Amino acid sequence: MATAAPEKNILEYDPARCDALSEVLAERWWVVGLRGIFGIIFGLICLLVPAAAILALVLLFSAYMLVDGGLAIYSGIKAAQNGERWGLLILEGVVDIAAGVVAFLWPAITAVAFVLLIAIWALVSGALMLVAAFRLNIDHGRWWLALGGIASIIFGVVLLIAPVVGAVVLTWWLGAYALVFGVLLLVLAFQLHSRREEKRRKAPAGAAAKKA
Repeated sequence: MATAAPEKNILEYDPARCDALSEVLAERWWVVGLRGIFGIIFGLICLLVPAAAILALVLLFSAYMLVDGGLAIYSGIKAAQNGERWGLLILEGVVDIAAGVVAFLWPAITAVAFVLLIAIWALVSGALMLVAAFRLNIDHGRWWLALGGIASIIFGVVLLIAPVVGAVVLTWWLGAYALVFGVLLLVLAFQLHSRREEKRRKAPAGAAAKKA
């Protein structure tokens, strides 16, 4: 009787998988950078216009989630086309888009419900980013991705603890979170781009050495 193969821990370090995911993200570094830029823009709008109505905030959050989710799914599709692991990226994108659609279809939800919606999204998205960080090589910016996930989880916990926060305070919190999250992703994108360029510089040298 054949025995089932032992199931691998999702957090188990696998050098082959880490290298594969790292190469895919390095090639698509600009997608990570775009997510960071959108996060920074969204954060600045929230911080500079704190008196915006909760309805405008809901619609702004919805648009941001739809764009960010689409970019995450794009990264997942490219990873799948390269035969690499794509599930976590796709799942993060679906979660983002789902949050954006709910916010868009019910813009008149109460402030407390909106806070809880953001809190749940931040916790789930942060957890997915932390898991993905364990599959990224250290020199490709693993800890920047992990910090982004930790920031998301902390933000979600704070909102769950104080769900009755006012609309203006919520705007500040959301803006500060998006700004930090966007900066971390932008730094990660530059590090991925640096690794990609370094690999490209080494490739011609390796080819020349083989011909010699």
